[in-house]
Amino acid sequence: MSLSIQADAAAALSSSLATGQRTIHAHDLTYSLLPPLTAGCPRTSNADISYPLEVSYDYAAVGSELRQALFDRRHLPDDILSWAPLLPPLDSRLGLGIGGTPLVDVSAAFRSNAPVLVKDESRNPTWSHKDRLNLCTVSAAALSGAPGVVVASSGNHGASAAALSARVGLPCIVVMSPGAPALAESFVGAYGATVLSVPRDARWGVVKDIVDKLGFHPVSNQTTTHTGHPFGPEGYKTIAYELYIQLGHRLPGAVFVPTGYGELLYGVWKGFEELRLLGVVDSVPSLYACEIGSRAVLATALAQHRPAVTVDFTPTDAYSLATTTGGYRSTHVMNHTTGRVIGVDDPDLVRAQDDLSGQGIWQELSGVASVAGLRTALQQGDTFDGPIVCVCTSTGLKDKNALRYEAIESAPDWDTLSDLLRRQGLTVA
Repeated sequence: MSLSIQADAAAALSSSLATGQRTIHAHDLTYSLLPPLTAGCPRTSNADISYPLEVSYDYAAVGSELRQALFDRRHLPDDILSWAPLLPPLDSRLGLGIGGTPLVDVSAAFRSNAPVLVKDESRNPTWSHKDRLNLCTVSAAALSGAPGVVVASSGNHGASAAALSARVGLPCIVVMSPGAPALAESFVGAYGATVLSVPRDARWGVVKDIVDKLGFHPVSNQTTTHTGHPFGPEGYKTIAYELYIQLGHRLPGAVFVPTGYGELLYGVWKGFEELRLLGVVDSVPSLYACEIGSRAVLATALAQHRPAVTVDFTPTDAYSLATTTGGYRSTHVMNHTTGRVIGVDDPDLVRAQDDLSGQGIWQELSGVASVAGLRTALQQGDTFDGPIVCVCTSTGLKDKNALRYEAIESAPDWDTLSDLLRRQGLTVA
């Protein structure tokens, strides 16, 4: 590790209260903070299940002054790095523009007993929530002196990893599978990443080879069940912190979260749990995991009382949630919340996408799973105490069917135009 990297790492460590890594299902199994254990807990993982780790912190060091500085402010911080005490060591070059996403009232689109608000994560630098995760994972790569970053991704994760790697001067390899939108491949490549297209089932082997042979830092999963990077979900905690401030220093009644592997779900839950642990709030809101219903990865694991399962492939255009493999993070959350799992499929997602478009928000199909899940919950008679938040994760520009909207061709004369507009339901004098 060069002297400059050592100095950067020392500065990042000095601002973070992170103390190490611990296994999520057994907090007594602890490890040093670095290097990140991306293959899961060495003592409990096996060929069938890889148990993920998380970052532990010296919560006792968060005294009243620091707690007040972090959580009593009236407005969101301009820079996500201001949460540094409760995040793993961060590279100071990476915080610009990440987080601080708006909370938009879309109650008009619903018949609900409580306000409905969208946390619009498409406002991050690469237009998705993944920037919060990669703030932490790419920081780990840069501060540990890795020669590069590698990620297996259908689009959002790869674009974010590529962009943030470019910002710190690290080469990035993104392993994608055929069938991703052409725009997604171009978006990833625009940041200078090397984009490889390989069969979906071969992606993990390719990532492992790049890690083993080139020493690149993996910022996505490389295990049989989903383990992922132990630092990644720490970035998602900041969504919970922001919601607390945006709602006027109170908790939402419920939070609906698009769920594939469960990293976002776990991060949001952990953020609220930390607020409770630190004495900022006295409870944690209900979390609803909204997954692809025809696959039911999480619902199946819970029904079978298993930490994670792999299910059969079924087609869906929601490619960002199109996993057939689960992870322990999501089952852990659902065993510690009063919320539930809601299955949604493509027709539900298209309707939710149109609902939000009518409110001026265009989201990727996967990104509106939370909205589709809320609609299902309301139809099933659920009621909520306090505002309902739907986390929406990515811009509609990344959708597989982003080009389904087309301009109407018309001659420029008024007679033709007025006739066409009438057929569109518009009143023409």
